[in-house]
Order: sequence, then structure tokens, then C-alpha cells
Amino acid sequence: MSDVVNLSAERRERAGKGAARAVRRTGRVPAVIYGNKQDAVMISLDPIELRKQIRGQAFFSRVYEIQVDGEKHRVLARDLQQDPVSDAPIHVDFMRFGADTRVNVEITVVFDNEETCPGIKQGGVLNVVRHTIELNCRPDGIPEAIHTDLSELDLGGAIHSSDVTLPPDTEMVISDRDFTIATIAAPAAEMPEEEEGEEAEAEEGEAAEAEEGGGEEE
Repeated sequence: MSDVVNLSAERRERAGKGAARAVRRTGRVPAVIYGNKQDAVMISLDPIELRKQIRGQAFFSRVYEIQVDGEKHRVLARDLQQDPVSDAPIHVDFMRFGADTRVNVEITVVFDNEETCPGIKQGGVLNVVRHTIELNCRPDGIPEAIHTDLSELDLGGAIHSSDVTLPPDTEMVISDRDFTIATIAAPAAEMPEEEEGEEAEAEEGEAAEAEEGGGEEE
């Protein structure tokens, strides 16, 4: 499970575009906490701390505990709006969750033991088909990453979804097929010397014909 990250926030009283612009003029980022059959709470966040979280790989799959006026809210980020020019965050939606809440999240795949993989030692290349896998799980059970083992994968071998061990009470969103996550692809074959010689001879012949044709025109 991913670690819970604490975020401090300030309550804001007004909603709407005008109020959000006013918050941004003060140097903070407007946001809202909603869900779990409770009233929405309008908040603002420190932009520096928020950018640190966005730069991470798991912004939408990490549990945040936001403290507002002494009250704590366990949430997931569900939507992020960014400035189209600067990419600076301009609004965030956070969703509260309860004991029965389940969510779909994209989890990064980590490939372990690449240095000992037999196929790679033979000159193969790790061809990653899916860098993330979408899982359905409880927010408190979101794994930080999905690990796969390359230590026994030969040249031409593949890792499929059926090869992955998931945490308890977690399932893949794609469950109707055994999809490919990565393969060990053979290196690009070099052109045989004989073919290279034949190509060179053909090119020389074409050049000679062009020269002869040019002499006749003159």
C-alpha cells in the first residue's frame, strides 16, 4: 500500500470562477473536497507543495490526508486542471472515500532483475507494452507499484497479466483476456555480408549505366 501523504489546506468560503480567480491572485491553488455523502469543502493549497505531489508518478493513486481547520479528510485526487501554457496547477478535485469505496487506478509496473534476465544477456531488448496496469481496489489498499520478475525470462519470452501477483482484494480492470505487459525482443538482425556485397555491386552497376547514358546525351 502507498503511504498516506499529509497536505495542509486553508478553507475558502466562496465557490465559483470569480472566487477561484481571487484565490489564485493570492498565490494559492483553489480546490474542493467532495463525496462520501458529506458536504463539499472549498479549500486552497500551497502551490509549491502541490507541484511536488503532481511531479510524482502516483498523484491520482495516492491517498492524501488533508487537514482543514483541525478536521482531517482522507481523499484521492480525481481531477487536475493546469494552465495550458505554464502547466501550473489551477484547480484540483479531491474525493473522500468510505470503508466500502472502490476505485480504478493506474499503477506503475516495475521490472525487477533486468540485469540477470537470460534473454537480455543474450542480446535481447526489454520491450514494454504496458508501463501501467489499471486496478480496481479499495483506496486504503492501493499498491505503490506492480512488480514483475525478469530473472527467468528467455529471448522471445513474455510477461502476461496472468503472471502478475496482485495484493489481496485487488483485481485488474481488464479481466476478459490475458494481455501482454512486456516481451524480450530479439535484436535487429544485421544484413549478411553477402547481401551487402551484392547491394554494393548493384549500386556500382547503376552508376556505370548512368555515366554511359550521360555521355550519349552530350
